[in-house]
Amino acid sequence: MLEVHAVEKAYGPRKAVDGVSLTLRPGEILGLLGPNGAGKTTTVAMIMGLIAPDAGEVRIHGRALQGDADPLKAQLGLVPQDLALYEDSSARENLALFGALYGLSGQALAEATERVLGVVGLRDRAQEPVSAFSGGMKRRLNLAVALLHDPALLILDEPTVGVDPQSRAAIFEALEALRASGKALLYTTHYMEEAERLCDRIVIMDHGRVLAEDTLKGLLRRLPATGMLLMDVEEADLQPHLADLQAQPFLSSVELQPGRLRLGLRDLPQDTHRVLAWFADCGLSWSHLACERASLEDVFLALTGRSLRDA
Repeated sequence: MLEVHAVEKAYGPRKAVDGVSLTLRPGEILGLLGPNGAGKTTTVAMIMGLIAPDAGEVRIHGRALQGDADPLKAQLGLVPQDLALYEDSSARENLALFGALYGLSGQALAEATERVLGVVGLRDRAQEPVSAFSGGMKRRLNLAVALLHDPALLILDEPTVGVDPQSRAAIFEALEALRASGKALLYTTHYMEEAERLCDRIVIMDHGRVLAEDTLKGLLRRLPATGMLLMDVEEADLQPHLADLQAQPFLSSVELQPGRLRLGLRDLPQDTHRVLAWFADCGLSWSHLACERASLEDVFLALTGRSLRDA
């Protein structure tokens, strides 16, 4: 559906995008993650044909975009981060306006309007002015606008910023249904848990380059530890055995804190059993045990050296 080949874009001496490549297939959600200034917005703008790359190529359905009026752009739908709605008009009136801009009219527009209102769960509020909507409802209407012309490729730029839990759940359900119907979705977000839930593959960018592209499981395998075991222990009892514990091959990290031991494990279930067996063999005791799974945030931090939300 989408092929991006080594695209580059510079603004004066600063190269905002430096050789980015990615692919997106029908029936797939591809997450695009990166801190502010990573080049995500510029990459999305080149995919949409809003700006031309200095080098490289963007192909939709195997064909390169050719200028602003390329009919191939009808295959694209954009859900922008900034709401693009008319507050004084109703949801249905907004859809009628944007549908006309997409070239829809008459029965085709009426059917498309009913379809997208159903997708985002706003049929019962369609006659109300947008100004009366919650932030989450506006986000859902923003999604409906992008779906009116039934695009094959949907690009979503931070689609859940500031939404309530009910609207976030409704948006997730809609996106999962769109994926099941064969749509291709490119999803940018600052919420790691959203990417973990929704995305089939994830691309991590920083400083205009792709640092990693893989499934969530594949990205987690890049970490020295895929899980963390936390144990409350008697520090004085453990201290004489600490060197032996650090030498165990199934541990990727050992950190002794006051009253607590943090162990990095490559295989959380199997290695937890090994740790407990080691404690038993050494005659050591522990008072509390907790496990933590490595997350996408850990991968991002390892690759970029900074947290996504703090960057």
